[in-house]
Amino acid sequence: MESEKSWSKFINWFISRPKTTGLLVFLILTLIVSFIVLQQFLIAKEVKYDDMSNKLHVIHQNIEQSLKNCYTSTLTLALTINDEGIPEDFDNIGKKLIESNPSLSAVQLVPNGIIKYIYPLEGNEAAMGLNILESKSHNKEALKSLSTQKMYFAGPFNLKQGGVGIVGRLPVYNKNLFWGFSAVVIKLESLLKVSGINSLDNSEYYFQFSKKNPSTLEEIFFLPEKVALTDNNYVYSVVPDGDFKLYLISKNPNSFYSSLVAPTILGLVLAALFGLLTTLILKKPAELQLLVNEQTEKLLKSERKFKTIFEQAAIGISNVNPITGQYLEVNNQLCTLLGYSEQELKTKTYQSITHPEDLINDHSNLVKIKDGEMRDYSMQKRYITKSGAIVWVNLSVSPLWQKGEQPTSNIAVIEDITLRKQAEELIKKSENHFKSLFEDSPLPLREEDFSEVKKYLQQLNLIGKSEETVRKYLIDNPQVVHKCHSYIKLINVNKACFNLYKVENLEELLNTKSELFTSKFLTDFTEHLIAITQNKTKYSLDTLIKNSENEFRNIDLRWNVIRGYEDSLERIIVSNEDITERKKQENIIISSQVRIESLINTIDGIVWECDAETFAFTFISKKVESILGYSADEWLSSPTFWADHIYSDDKESVMSFCSEQTEKKLDHDFEYRMIAKNGSIVWLRDIVNVIIKDDQVVSLRGIMIDITKTKEVARDLNSSFNLVSEQNKRLLNFSYIVSHNLRSHTSNITSLTTLIESSTSEEEREEMIQLLKSVSKSLNETLYNLNEVVNIQNNIGLVTENLNLESYVNSALQLLSEQINTKKANIVSSISSEVEVNYNAAYLESILFNIISNAVRYNHPDRKPMITISNYFEKGMQVLEISDNGIGIDLKRYGSKVFGMYKTFSDNPDSKGIGLFITKNQIEAMGGSIVIKSEPEVGTTFKIYIS
Repeated sequence: MESEKSWSKFINWFISRPKTTGLLVFLILTLIVSFIVLQQFLIAKEVKYDDMSNKLHVIHQNIEQSLKNCYTSTLTLALTINDEGIPEDFDNIGKKLIESNPSLSAVQLVPNGIIKYIYPLEGNEAAMGLNILESKSHNKEALKSLSTQKMYFAGPFNLKQGGVGIVGRLPVYNKNLFWGFSAVVIKLESLLKVSGINSLDNSEYYFQFSKKNPSTLEEIFFLPEKVALTDNNYVYSVVPDGDFKLYLISKNPNSFYSSLVAPTILGLVLAALFGLLTTLILKKPAELQLLVNEQTEKLLKSERKFKTIFEQAAIGISNVNPITGQYLEVNNQLCTLLGYSEQELKTKTYQSITHPEDLINDHSNLVKIKDGEMRDYSMQKRYITKSGAIVWVNLSVSPLWQKGEQPTSNIAVIEDITLRKQAEELIKKSENHFKSLFEDSPLPLREEDFSEVKKYLQQLNLIGKSEETVRKYLIDNPQVVHKCHSYIKLINVNKACFNLYKVENLEELLNTKSELFTSKFLTDFTEHLIAITQNKTKYSLDTLIKNSENEFRNIDLRWNVIRGYEDSLERIIVSNEDITERKKQENIIISSQVRIESLINTIDGIVWECDAETFAFTFISKKVESILGYSADEWLSSPTFWADHIYSDDKESVMSFCSEQTEKKLDHDFEYRMIAKNGSIVWLRDIVNVIIKDDQVVSLRGIMIDITKTKEVARDLNSSFNLVSEQNKRLLNFSYIVSHNLRSHTSNITSLTTLIESSTSEEEREEMIQLLKSVSKSLNETLYNLNEVVNIQNNIGLVTENLNLESYVNSALQLLSEQINTKKANIVSSISSEVEVNYNAAYLESILFNIISNAVRYNHPDRKPMITISNYFEKGMQVLEISDNGIGIDLKRYGSKVFGMYKTFSDNPDSKGIGLFITKNQIEAMGGSIVIKSEPEVGTTFKIYIS
């Protein structure tokens, strides 16, 4: 009873204060309106984000699907490469791939990283020959696809052939060795066109495409930036196959605010109205009670209507008459979708804009709602816009009247799914295209599931074990191999494969599968299982199968795991090329070649054949091993082996002569030198026959004959002749020196003797006697020098030994240490302690002493002497080089006299003109030579060639 009284007092308190109660009602309703508007704001924001995400997802799917189609193209190109690493029927297959995939602008094969095959070639010539592994702008992304062993889409970048494009590269392996890349080129504009961004509402959204630069890691945008990126105006996704980043940017991220203004104002007005009504009602309870009830009912209906219409304002919403189908109310999103204004759309019925093919189902569902058979329904249907375009929508319809009431209106929610439908259509077309390629391929293909095989091998703990361990286990347990074969699931087979096995359908092939398992295939399948345990995703071999008619067929089997299934092996493409006829022809050719080769190997000369244009040898007889030391396999391993091993002095003339004679279609016979495997030089006579077919030179054939001994005999005769000629020249030169120098001294002696006899005083006679002694001393020195020269030129049997060059250089520097210190000379020697020369010890000491002493003596007066000593090899000879920064010699004036006897070129009183003369004779006596390079005021360099 007390509680009822308290409650009555509480109510009476509010009734007695109508203004306070009205204000409280207004505040409470304002809070409720604020909460509803806040929720509506969050929902609208989430819907806008979901809408942008869905649109970007469709674009992302389109781009990814386009790139996946490119993977099929690169895989098809890779299958054209035969065991020799040469593509077969490249242009024809490339043409079909371009025709079947309009987004491609070109396909390429890139052996060893060099672009050598392009289709179409026209318009893409600039890219031919590009080495992507050495190009700074291409190698990083090419190496990325190589390191991951997966297809990677490089770019976008400026293409050599013009335009901006993306290049998808798939590493290709041949016989488990890296062969190169299979690649496709997609112009950026083509990729964007396929992505479906053209269907975006340009007034509301903007699409952007970016990627990080592989060198600078800076994010680069490839489309003009129309709207700056902020924290709340975009969504993005990443395409991992190319590290691309896709952005969808809202031009008006806060556009949904306007849709909240009306509900907010309406809510505040209603709150104020309710507050006012509450005040009035409390003032006139009896009169206004009925009015309150009516307003409450209207408010409830208005609130239900408000909540239903604006709950999902970011998508199309309409209020439709269930009887006539006329639009009673529509929102802006639906008007935008259909292209009509709100007034125009209210004059329409849903029947007038629905696609005729969808009208029956739509009408049938509405009848069921009207009859009470269902309360709502959803369906996909098509609308025809004002411009005549067709848009796909997801339609959800619910009645705004209770069951059993008279139908008043239906609420319809319309979601635009046109892009999704287009994407589904593209995917369907892509799948049909792949299926068509698979089914119609002239190459026998199978799609198989090896997942159970791998699980079984894992159970046996063979995955990751060494090849030797796995091979031994499988050989010792053949039942395991048979069991693995039984675990293979055949998913799909093309017509060419049925023809190969002589069966009509998949069921027949499965029934005969075990019978076709030959012993040869058993051995090869064992190797196949070993490859699986080593986690290989590609495998190829030549094996033997048996078809349903018990015929044995040789096949080239290639096994490739479809990308994405590397771990499970659930999807594998197996190609089986029938090479039986080719094997037969190869055996015939091999047999014939064996007979011919046996005959050729009896010839005393190297029989060969090569390409007329590149000089790449296609055949060389075994005689090459006995003449030059190289095996036939070594010779044929490189296309430039012959050119690489021609003696360097002969190479240019030989290549030029061969090219000229081949171009003139003339047989030719010439001699040249080659470097044998042991480093020796072998003289060859090459008799060449030019092979002409259809007036075109197709190849060269010939025989190389060893003429080294003949050349050595000729060389010995020539050396003897040259030696005699040189000795004659030296004899004449020596006789000239003797006659000239001795005549000068004897003339001086005769003159002095006459003067002594005619002298009148003792002092004069004494002076003349002193002069006579001086002349006699000079004569003695001349005779000594002449004797030294005679000894050098006549010393044929010089004793030579291996001498450490560094120690003799140090010894010469030690002897000259006083002069070096006096002149403050800087000596820099790079002679290694391991360098040895076969030389006469006395001559080496004399040569080093003479040249280094000259370098110190003839220093430049304006700078400290700087002398460098080094050694190296040049043209097969060891060179000792001594350079200085002294006064130099004018070789234009004195070049022919530098090494002459008693020739001096400076005012130095120590200069006698005999040192370089003796040094040159000593070097030549040892079979070497000396060369001088000098500039006045710059310095001098001597190069001593040691044979």
